[in-house]
Amino acid sequence: MSLPTTVPEVLWAQRSHEEDGTKNIIYLTITAPDCPPDSVELELEPTKVHFKGSSKVKTFAVDLELYAEIDVENSKQHLSARGVDLVLRKKELRAEFWPRLLKESKKAHYLRTDFDKWVDEDEQEDEASGFSDMPGGGAQFGGGDDSGGFGGIDFSKLGNMGGMEGMDMSALQGLGGMNSASGGADDNGDDDMPELEDSTVEKSEDTGAEATEATAPVAEGETSPGIEEISEDKK
Repeated sequence: MSLPTTVPEVLWAQRSHEEDGTKNIIYLTITAPDCPPDSVELELEPTKVHFKGSSKVKTFAVDLELYAEIDVENSKQHLSARGVDLVLRKKELRAEFWPRLLKESKKAHYLRTDFDKWVDEDEQEDEASGFSDMPGGGAQFGGGDDSGGFGGIDFSKLGNMGGMEGMDMSALQGLGGMNSASGGADDNGDDDMPELEDSTVEKSEDTGAEATEATAPVAEGETSPGIEEISEDKK
C-alpha cells in the first residue's frame, strides 16, 4: 500500500554580503517530521533543490527551482526529527537580497518566510554587531515604559539595599506624579495670597505717626488743650 504524497512546508530567510561568502547565504528548512534517514533523498544542484522523504503515514516531496545559482560544495545540510535544515551559499557575492527564493514569481502555497531567522536588508549590520539580539532593541534602556512606570523594574527586590530597610519601595512609583501635582498646587496658591508686605508697611507708618503725635513735646508758652480746660474749671 503506497503512502499519500504531500508537499512539505518550506521556510526560508537570507543574508547578503558583497565580500564574505559565509554571510551571503540562504536559510532553508523543509518541514518533514519523523522521516528516517534511510528514506530521505536530498539532492543539491546549482539552481535546484530536490527533497523526498517518508514517514509512517505520508511521503513528503518537493522540487525547488532557485532564483539564482548556489555554491553546492560550500552549502550545508542537517537532518533532524522535524525535517531538513539547509544553509545554501549564494554563488554571486552581492550586497542586495534576492528578490525571491524561486525562479518563478508565482506564489507557492507551501513557501513561508522564516521570521525567526529573517532580518531586513538594511538591518544586517545591526545583527552583526549584536544589537538585534537585545530585547526591544535597547530602546527602553534607562527609560520609562509607555505606562509611565520605571521600565519594568521590580522595586520589591530593592528592599535589601543598605540603609533602605523597611521602606515601601512600591510607593516610589507614584512620586513622579505627586511632585508635579504639588508643584502645580504651589503655583496656583501664590495667586490667591494677599499682599501682606505692603499693608504691613502702611500700618507701621500709621502707628508711627500716631506715636509721634502723642509724644511730641509742647513748646514753651503753649498750653496743652487738655490742661487749659482743667485750669478754667478750677477758676
